[in-house]
Amino acid sequence: MRLSHTLGISKIKEMIRKKNKAKGKRIIDLTGPEGNAFVLMGIAKEYARQMRIDGNDVVREMMKGDYEELIKVFDEYFGDFVILER
Repeated sequence: MRLSHTLGISKIKEMIRKKNKAKGKRIIDLTGPEGNAFVLMGIAKEYARQMRIDGNDVVREMMKGDYEELIKVFDEYFGDFVILER
C-alpha cells in the first residue's frame, strides 16, 4: 500500500513545510562552511558585482590582514545586507 493511502494526503501536506522566503538580511554562520575565508571572499565578489563595485578591490582589502580583519572589511561593505554570526 502506498504511503499516501496510509497517511492520507492532508497528513503528508502537514509533514512538508513550505520554504520560507522571508525578505531580510542573509545570515552567515561564521562557524559553518560559509565562514571559510575563501567562501566569504566569493560572497563579497557576488555582492560587489550586484552593487556595481569592483569585487577585486574589496577582496584585496579583505586579504590585507588576518581573519578578523577580513570579517571587519566584509561587514563594512555588506553589513547592511548580511548578518554575521558566531
